[in-house]
Amino acid sequence: MNVREIAEAVQGEVVGEGDVYISGVAGLSDAAPGDITFLAAAKHAKALLSTPAAAVLVGSPLAVCAIPQIVVKNPQYAFALLLERFYPQGKPRAGVSVQASVDETAEIGAETAIAPFVCIEAGVRIGSRCILYPGVYIGTDTVIGDDCILYPNVTVRERLVIGSRVIIHAGAVIGADGFGYVYADGQHRKIPQVGTVVIEDDVEIGANTAIDRATTGKTVVGAGTKIDNLVQIGHNCSIGRQVILVSQVGIAGSSNIGDGAMLGGQAGVADHATIAPGTMIGAQAGIMPGFMEKGVYIGSPAMPHRDWLRSSALFAQLPELKKRIQELESRLAEMTKKEEA
Repeated sequence: MNVREIAEAVQGEVVGEGDVYISGVAGLSDAAPGDITFLAAAKHAKALLSTPAAAVLVGSPLAVCAIPQIVVKNPQYAFALLLERFYPQGKPRAGVSVQASVDETAEIGAETAIAPFVCIEAGVRIGSRCILYPGVYIGTDTVIGDDCILYPNVTVRERLVIGSRVIIHAGAVIGADGFGYVYADGQHRKIPQVGTVVIEDDVEIGANTAIDRATTGKTVVGAGTKIDNLVQIGHNCSIGRQVILVSQVGIAGSSNIGDGAMLGGQAGVADHATIAPGTMIGAQAGIMPGFMEKGVYIGSPAMPHRDWLRSSALFAQLPELKKRIQELESRLAEMTKKEEA
């Protein structure tokens, strides 16, 4: 494609030569001759002076730029569209492998691909154009929508509901028993976990993530939410729409995460916590039970970001403050001795 054709594809405007041909798509630091790249922020504009790239996606025209520009509303999103176009993923051939185990009562939609060593139990319904890679297990009476991709060794337990256009990466487990026990007669007695999990449309779930089924009722992950690798979501949690959960986040049972919230890596949420929509939680923050108003929080236990910055500045001064206190105590002791003498 040439620059002009790419501009039409991403609804952008060409600044400079439009007939230059593009053979690849790459980030600014990885671009090679013939590639189109993108500029995420104006502060990186100097890098364009030395890039071998053939063209660049920008948010606004640059006065000094030797290569053609395509001005778009969101350069990074346009870049993603071009990656998808230039490097399409191969898809397995539709149909059910003879090496798959599919119960005769299961319903498989049109153009769905079932790879070898997939196991699909009784009463399962899978929509159209789905891809199930080797080693996937689907439990009894689970329903999966259209255009879903389940990568190798994904486990989806019984009686769950998965929406459409859901992507579940390798090793994820959806619907394992919630961690529920009651202490009786000197032992931890298991509480049966008889609820379900509902994954709404357009959710992506990272590798080796675990989302537990509810004790009763349902664990819910809202539409458009994106979950990184190694995330734990406990039983009866409600995760809102368009939420971001970064790697190693842990959310204990019966917690509620509002729409559009963002939780940084290794953040921990205690049971029965409620986080307001649009809240941002920093990495390794600890969220206690109760309601958290919308804001930006960090620390463990979590506190407003401004308070945490003040506390961190004070913490760094503690050794000097301790030394000054010891000096004052020593001077006070000397003064007391003189007065007594």
